[in-house]
Amino acid sequence: MRLKTILSGLIAGLIAFAPMVAMADETASIRFIVTGDLYELPAEKGRGGYAKLASVAKIFKKKTKRNIHSFLVHVGDAYSPSLLSTMDKGKSTVEMLNAVGVDYMVLGNHEWDFGPEITRERVWESNFPVLASNVIDKEGLPVDGTVRTAMVKVGPFRVGIMGLVTPNTKFVSYTKTDEFLPVMDTAKKLAKELKGQGANLIVALAHLDFVEDMELFQSGIVDILLSGQDHYFIFQDNGKSLWMDSGEDAEKVGIVDVHLKSYMKRGKKRFSWEADMRFVDTKYIPEDKAIAAKVKGYEKYLSKELDIEIGKTLSQLDSRKKTVRTEEAAIGNLIIDAMREGVGAEIGITNGGGIRAKKMYSPGTMITRRDILTELPFGNVVVKLELTGLQIFDAIENGVSEVERNSGRFPQVSGMSFTYNPKAKAGSRVNSVKIGTSPLNKGKTYTVATNDYMASGGDGYSVLKKAKVIINASNATLMASMVMDYIKAKGSVSPKVEGRIVAQ
Repeated sequence: MRLKTILSGLIAGLIAFAPMVAMADETASIRFIVTGDLYELPAEKGRGGYAKLASVAKIFKKKTKRNIHSFLVHVGDAYSPSLLSTMDKGKSTVEMLNAVGVDYMVLGNHEWDFGPEITRERVWESNFPVLASNVIDKEGLPVDGTVRTAMVKVGPFRVGIMGLVTPNTKFVSYTKTDEFLPVMDTAKKLAKELKGQGANLIVALAHLDFVEDMELFQSGIVDILLSGQDHYFIFQDNGKSLWMDSGEDAEKVGIVDVHLKSYMKRGKKRFSWEADMRFVDTKYIPEDKAIAAKVKGYEKYLSKELDIEIGKTLSQLDSRKKTVRTEEAAIGNLIIDAMREGVGAEIGITNGGGIRAKKMYSPGTMITRRDILTELPFGNVVVKLELTGLQIFDAIENGVSEVERNSGRFPQVSGMSFTYNPKAKAGSRVNSVKIGTSPLNKGKTYTVATNDYMASGGDGYSVLKKAKVIINASNATLMASMVMDYIKAKGSVSPKVEGRIVAQ
């Protein structure tokens, strides 16, 4: 009797214990170290740069516990624009991305700055998967070398990753025949595919405009949105999705820890996740010595080539983003005057977004080759077109159509002036245009100096594609070289704001 009682108790205990085993929780964590919009190699004022990014990656990968899987992800804009990229079209940048140990990257709009052929070269040079899930070539295939999606195994869980690129890239870069599929439709389709492949968590690496980010975040289609493009510091959690944007130039690096859990409830296996996120200020992070040595090597090369004085500015120059993208700027006048004189055109128009250094030059400053190539890093050339007055009027309307957004299409002009109402409806903002001192004649033809990017329809200047071409891109002079030659010939320059652009 006693033996039977013991056996019965043992069996009952095993039966009681069995569901407890089945109900045991499974947990794991994944860490994303987030950077993007990283243009220059060295730190600036003690923050950012590749050597500090490398240290952050090492620190936070080393700190991970056994069940935390860590990945350094880049959310786009690496190959351009930078001083060095004007010389090697982003090749050195890929070398640095490989050196710091990037695990995944999504292409940004600036990855097409040198054309789709260079985009593909850089993708193939990368030692990590590059995503561009909503981008296809003329044959309807993914960009050569990219991966459409990725799946990461994290303990017992699977994390699906997609990469989304803003369709606006088609208008702001040299994409040629590459096409950009709608963001939301692509995200919805890929999320379904990834879940069908067993993904518990859906992550989007995205290089999207703020509005596109917001729509995707609020939709709940993806769980984690890690985004670039806007240069903001953002982290939001709405209870169903998480969104992080970690600014630019690795000044601060985002850390997102996602904790995954599965458990049994009412006889069914359930999944849940929660996350914590923070920014690491790189001002307080020491540089990685090996990467710092690489950066110094590039800087030494640049110094030898570029720290050559070409002339002096007698007036203050302001190339800060808000200035060149919302108003007449003295430095904009300098650049477009040089372009107009260089090709002998009646007027000149260039996009403020192509002026990039975000710098103030005091009167008396000696201008160097480095300064000009930093201001004009895209390698554009100066073309000469013939346009009707009506086409010029339409071009200026496009130029001021997004001034409230600090859009890069804002025009800096030469040989002409215009007035506009920034509060009027886009497309109906320009009040008057003058060529020299005479009103624009919409039926007359004028010669126009501009850059090859705008001439090909970039920044919404589609009207320029209809122009008669006098000097094409194949026979044109580098924009930066034309500006340097202009300053060198004069010895000193003193451009000023003189009423070329007036908001009424």
